[in-house]
Amino acid sequence: MFTGIVEITGDVIRIERTGDILNVTVRSGISSELKVDQSVAHNGVCLTVIAVMDDMHTVQLVQETLERSHFNTIMSGAVINLERSMPATGRFEGHLVQGHVDCMGQLIAVKDGIYFFRYPIVHAKLLVEKGSVCVNGVSLTIASLEGDIFGVAIIPYTLANTNFHNMTPGALVNLEFDILAKHIARMMELRGIM
Repeated sequence: MFTGIVEITGDVIRIERTGDILNVTVRSGISSELKVDQSVAHNGVCLTVIAVMDDMHTVQLVQETLERSHFNTIMSGAVINLERSMPATGRFEGHLVQGHVDCMGQLIAVKDGIYFFRYPIVHAKLLVEKGSVCVNGVSLTIASLEGDIFGVAIIPYTLANTNFHNMTPGALVNLEFDILAKHIARMMELRGIM
């Protein structure tokens, strides 16, 4: 379980594909503190550390993850957001984030500190204005919502300490919708309300 409060960014150093498995090696300020088997959110995707080497660590992605996230298109040199899982004695600073990405979105515009993203309209029932959404592992509040576009306000601290600082229109992002909204939508669907 994560909270969507990014600890640090890391740099993708190496990408290796073996069949359907993608191995991604990341260099970061927390890599040396990680251990094999640990869960770490990489741009919002919960991945298991399979190796640690000095200031680098490696994670593996399977086809299901590649189909739902932007890791299928990621390249060496990319900057990604990292967050270790929350300890049981920790504080919820953001919102409940599982690290189970639902789909990709695309940045379409930035205006007056608001980042506007297009997302698959099939997920519209999971978004509400002033509700939570996780974009590349960052817990954010929806500032505007219209059709298949939502906007989130990015404060200067978040801009400087996440990969939002080098995001330009056209960029693909990982989206995870609020788990509570997903459960409510599913219950309503099963009862024939939706």
